[in-house]
Parts: sequence; structure tokens; C-alpha cells
Amino acid sequence: MNEMYAEWLVKRKAPAYTMVLKIVMGILCVIAFFLSISPVFGIFGVIILFAAGGATYLVFRNSEVEFEYLYVTNSLSIDRIYGKSKRKKAWEASMEEIQIVAPTGSTEARDHETNGMKVLDFSSQLPGAKTYTMISQSGSERTKVIFEPNEKLLHCMKMTAPRKVITQI
Repeated sequence: MNEMYAEWLVKRKAPAYTMVLKIVMGILCVIAFFLSISPVFGIFGVIILFAAGGATYLVFRNSEVEFEYLYVTNSLSIDRIYGKSKRKKAWEASMEEIQIVAPTGSTEARDHETNGMKVLDFSSQLPGAKTYTMISQSGSERTKVIFEPNEKLLHCMKMTAPRKVITQI
């Protein structure tokens, strides 16, 4: 049996408020440092410093998000990577559960959409990015997944299920 394998990494565009939040957290750390060396606040200032430092670390780590698409033979999994260090599985489905993969906005993708369907966006959110919509059904739950596959990933999916993958608009 032929093994199909493709992986692709997409970096999500950071929201506009992220830079402001990083600056605010930096300023908060500087203020917490001065509070910690002040004799008035004592040990309470040190506790504030550690809390501000931990919160700043979390903000900086979680503000950079990447998505890794991994297709192996008959299964697609999408992992969310925070700060290039922490990985968390975001979504997974087999080609039996996937109903259609089509360019976002195409009539084929819109025909499979229903009201109240769960929507997951694993794209870079960059303007002009070529995104695809994937509709999957697991039991009674229908999910719409927006992602940005490369040509190899689309080719592997099309080789496995040619009628489910539409690459032309």
C-alpha cells in the first residue's frame, strides 16, 4: 500500500493589539521591579514581580502561533504551535469524515455549509492568502475548517479521495 505523507507549516498573523499588549507587559515588569526593590512593599513587591514576569512570559509565548498541517495516508491533523515551543493538537479527521475540500468562497464549499456549524480557522489570516474550506462530519457534529494547504498536501488528499478535493474554482 502506498503511504501518502505531507506536512506544511503556516504562521498566523499576530493581531494588532499584540504589540500594544507586549509593551504594556514590559512596562508592568519594570514597575514591578521597582516595587520589589522598594522597602515599602517588601516581600509583596517580589510577589508582584514574579506574577508580572510570569504573565509577560505567557503573553510573549502565546502571541506567536503557527499551524502545522500533517497528512498521513488517510488522516489529516492540525496542530497549534505556540512560540515555536509548545505544541497542542487542534483538530484531526480522517478522509472518511471529510465531506469536501474546496477553495474558500467556491460554490462547492457553500453548498455543504449549514447553519449552526462549528467554524475553526487555522489560516494565517493574511490578506490575499489562498485558503481552503474543509467540511467534516463526526457523528452529528459538522465542522467547517478554514486552512491554507500547499500543493503537496492537496495532491495527497486528492490522490486518496479525488471526488472530495476540488482544487479549481
